Amino acid sequence: MFWEQRNMNKNTTKVVILVAFILAFIPASAWAKDTRFWNLTANTITSLQLSPPGKNEWGRNQADNDRDHTVDHDERLKITDTEAGTYDVRFVDKSGRTCVVPNVEVKTGAIFSIEEKDLKGCAK
Repeated sequence: MFWEQRNMNKNTTKVVILVAFILAFIPASAWAKDTRFWNLTANTITSLQLSPPGKNEWGRNQADNDRDHTVDHDERLKITDTEAGTYDVRFVDKSGRTCVVPNVEVKTGAIFSIEEKDLKGCAK
């Protein structure tokens, strides 16, 4: 019995070492969660852009990351090519409303959201 247990421990150790070796070659980015936007506004968003606060230097349309290029109410959207930080967020929704929400905190691998109550001074 002792001999069988000793052989089983050796096999278990080999498996653990093999798994650790395999995991060492998987890039860290594969483990990272996506940064996502959660649309909690009342309407479907057709364009979503980010800018450093107060700069009006709007990045590309993040809604293009979605299969249908829109972000429905209560849908989450993968955000790409964006460093963690504070941003002004500008969006256009299907009702034709354009809104800018200042100073939104974006954290890598986390979800940030905009709710209807966050909207002030939207233009049509």
